[in-house]
Amino acid sequence: MAEVSGRCFCGAIRWRANGSVLWAGHCHCESCRRASSAPFTSYIAFNRDAVTFDGEPETYASSPGAERGFCGDCGAQIFYKSERWPEEIHLFAASLDNPDDFTPEAHFFWNERVAWADLNDGLPRHPAPTDQAAGCA
Repeated sequence: MAEVSGRCFCGAIRWRANGSVLWAGHCHCESCRRASSAPFTSYIAFNRDAVTFDGEPETYASSPGAERGFCGDCGAQIFYKSERWPEEIHLFAASLDNPDDFTPEAHFFWNERVAWADLNDGLPRHPAPTDQAAGCA
């Protein structure tokens, strides 16, 4: 994939990613839902070293080993990082400058979804792995 870019709502934080998309999909875990106040969150994942920022995102340690980045001015969510996936950064697909740069491949943490979000997109639906704590945290 060529370079993709995105920004927060007010434009104070911009990001650029060069390199291959590791995965792209929708997360239904409770922690991502609560962090975004939405029924699910859509991410596009890259290697951490493929992403650069203009502006400095604020961060929130949402659980041990997990960090969520957001704009300190407008509050828009920018990224999620976790020690569970130490080489990856998960960027909020809704922050993309060109929304067509996002092609979801699957639903993740499907067993944690809200019942009232009826999704019939035909994408694979993966439950949370049984060997880890619920959600992304």
